[in-house]
Parts: sequence; C-alpha cells; structure tokens
Amino acid sequence: MDAVQEFPAIIAQAPAMKPRLLPLRWPGTLAQLNPIPKSFRSPRKLRLRLGGVKKHGQSDDITRLQTSFDPWVTLRALRKRKWSLWDVQHFATFGFILFSLFILPSAPLIKTGVLVVLGVLLLMPVTQQFLSPSLPIWTYLLYFFSSRFIGPEYRPHIWVKVLPALENVMYGANLSNILSAHTHAILDVIAWLPYGVGHFALPLVCSIFMFLFAAPGTLPVFARAFGYMSILGVTIQLIFPCTPPWYEKLHGLEPAHYGMEGSPAGLARIDELLGVDMYTTSFTTAPVPFGAFPSMHAANAIFEALFMQYCFPRFRSFFIFYGAWIAWATMYLNHHYAIDLVGGGVVAAAAYYIARVRFLPRPQLDKSTRWEYEYVEHGDRARPMDEESGRNGYGLGLLQRPGTGDSDEWTLGSSSSFDSISRGDTLCGSSSSTPGILSPTTPNDDHYDVWNKARVAPKDGEPAADVFIAR
Repeated sequence: MDAVQEFPAIIAQAPAMKPRLLPLRWPGTLAQLNPIPKSFRSPRKLRLRLGGVKKHGQSDDITRLQTSFDPWVTLRALRKRKWSLWDVQHFATFGFILFSLFILPSAPLIKTGVLVVLGVLLLMPVTQQFLSPSLPIWTYLLYFFSSRFIGPEYRPHIWVKVLPALENVMYGANLSNILSAHTHAILDVIAWLPYGVGHFALPLVCSIFMFLFAAPGTLPVFARAFGYMSILGVTIQLIFPCTPPWYEKLHGLEPAHYGMEGSPAGLARIDELLGVDMYTTSFTTAPVPFGAFPSMHAANAIFEALFMQYCFPRFRSFFIFYGAWIAWATMYLNHHYAIDLVGGGVVAAAAYYIARVRFLPRPQLDKSTRWEYEYVEHGDRARPMDEESGRNGYGLGLLQRPGTGDSDEWTLGSSSSFDSISRGDTLCGSSSSTPGILSPTTPNDDHYDVWNKARVAPKDGEPAADVFIAR
C-alpha cells in the first residue's frame, strides 16, 4: 500500500516525456517515392552503359580550355587513361605519318625534327587539345602530297574503262559528259564557288560554328572523323586508280600510265576568266591525277552537311541544297562521274554514322552556345523497348515512356535533363523552376526551340499520359 501511495509523487518528480510521433516524414530523396520495388529496378550504371551515356562535370569543366604547358599533366593523364579498341586509331595515324615521311626524299634531319616537334606539341596540354583532334587532318595532307613519290613499280594498274562502263550500266548514259557539253561563263562561276572555293574554305567555317554554337566536344569528333575519312579516300584512290571524265574527253579510252599530267578541266575557264593561275598548275601537277573514285569533293560536302544538320537542324534544307550543288558542279566541270559521287557519299555517310553512334555529343536544342551546357551525353540514345514487343528491356517496358532519357530512378538532374534530346526523340518540356525545387512537367508541355525560334505546342488529341519529375 505504501508503494501505491508513493507512485503519484514519483510520477510528479520524473521529467516530462514528449509523446512519441509516428515514423512518418517527408522523403529525403525523390527515389523514395518510386513505387517500383528495388529488386525490380535496373541498376543505373547498367542503364548508362547500355545507353552510351557519358555525363561529365559542370559547365566550367566541359567548356574550359587547357592553359598549361607542363608535359607531366599529359603524362599523368596517359597513365590513368583506360585504353580501348578504339585507341588503335592513334597507332594507325602515326603509321601513316611514318609511311609518308619514309617515302619522301631523303632529309633525315628535317624528318627527325618534324617528329620531335610533333611529340613536344602533343605533350603540352595547351597545344595538345588542338593538335590531337586535328592530327588526322594534318596526316591526310602529308599523306596526300607525299603520295607522288611512290614509285610506279609499286602502283597498281590504272583503270580507264571501269567508271564509264558503270556509269552507262547504272544511269544509261554518261551524265558528266552530258552536263559538261554546254558551258557558259555564268554557269562556270556558279560551279566554281562550291568546287573551287567552298571545298577548301568550308571545313574551317564549319569548325568555327561547331566550336561556338554546338555541344562541347563536337569539333574534336568532327576533325578526327574528317581526317580519317580523307585518309581512307586517298588510300582507295591509290589502290584503285581510275581516270576521270576529262581523261576520256582528251585521250578517249586509251590506256593511261603514271607520269601523265593531270588537267584542271572546267576550272581552266575560271583561270581565263579571272586572269590568274589558281588551278591550272596545281591540277596539272596533282599528286593523285587518277583519283576519280571516290570523289572527295562530294565526300567532304556530304560529310559537312551531315554534321551541320545534326548540330543545326533549322538549316537542314540549305545543307541538302549545298550537297546537291557541289554534286552538279563536279560533273559540270568534268572532274567526276556520277558513280564517283555515290562512292564519296558512302564513305562520308559511314564516317558520320560511326562518329554519331559512338562519339558525337548530343545537341540540346535549348542551348545556343557551348558555354550554356552543364553536361554532355555522347553517342546515340538507346531507346527502351515496350514490354509487349518482346525485345530488350527488363520486363518493365510499359512503365517507361519511349523517347525519354536515362534517369536516376524518376530523374534527378539539372534543369536541362529533359531538354537534352537526340535526333528523333520526342521533345519534352523542361521545368523553369529554381534548381533544387521539384516541379512536375509532362512531355506535352510547350517547348521552346532556340534554333527554330518557335514554341513547339503539344499535338492535338495526344493524351497527357505520364508525369515526370525534373529538377
């Protein structure tokens, strides 16, 4: 009884205890709202690897240029580099450099000096960032101009009748001879602009536009692919030498031999019109006078058009027009058959396809300059397959809307996560809220396209099926 009487006094002396709250709180991360059990979620690293996504740091990391002259920075980067099969390209490039220097006339001191200077420039980060991507282009120029020193005893047979025969079989007539039969001074100038001016100037012009306005990393991919494509084209011309249309007009189908001079063909009329010797001497003494197939004029133009329309889709019509323009110019000036243009187009398309699928950064249409990018994604986006199709996927295809990018759970990223679209993907709206504040957006929201200067409205009758959370 005494203990029962003392119990109220003990309770009064005890410190006041706060009532326990139910274990309910706002989720610390957005991933906790995901209703899909963790056992059924695909790992993020696996999705990124299958999707070919490579995300980098902030904008100051992906747009910053190197300013260091310390070669140890490059050496440390080489030690940490994870080499892959694609790095064979570097060994191939140096192989072509050594071959070109080997066939040049004997000048051991000059050749050694060239290799030493090249090595020093590649070791310094400030010069390596520009020289390394453009090295295939310089290799192509060295390879092209040094090929004149390959001895005739090592060269293959020159094919005179193959291209005209293919022309007649495929098209029923010699299109080059038809287009070049009737000439006029105005037509000469119209053909000269893309063939004699644009062919040499546009690679630089395209490089400037890609550096300033395309996604960071686009220009290095363009330069490497352009160089390797050109090296491949010259190699085909050396292995499979064919006479161009001007040879048929001057010599008929007589056998050709090495040592014969080239010809400026229709460009000679431009020299006469302008009163200067811009093309007569250079084409007469060309290193590869029988390099009709494939047409590198057509290959370069198509390659540039493909890259530019990928980066700037608003001007796609102009790029297509330029490709057709230079195709007509090559035949009008009597430099190539139509089959040569097909060969050049195939080489250009192959180089562009490999670059786009594996290395080319995806443009983000809401970004107008390179300095606005917060991150870049490389290669084609892997589109998730629907579960009903029975292809790919992890058994949850119906839970993911086709056309959206890879995300961490229900997407945690920057404000441009859904504005980063690859070619052919559905335009998605992006949240304009302050970073760090969660707000829902749907793929049917209006989207402002910077390059087209227009707002893309939702399609009529399209249901607002999914809601995505973006930051």
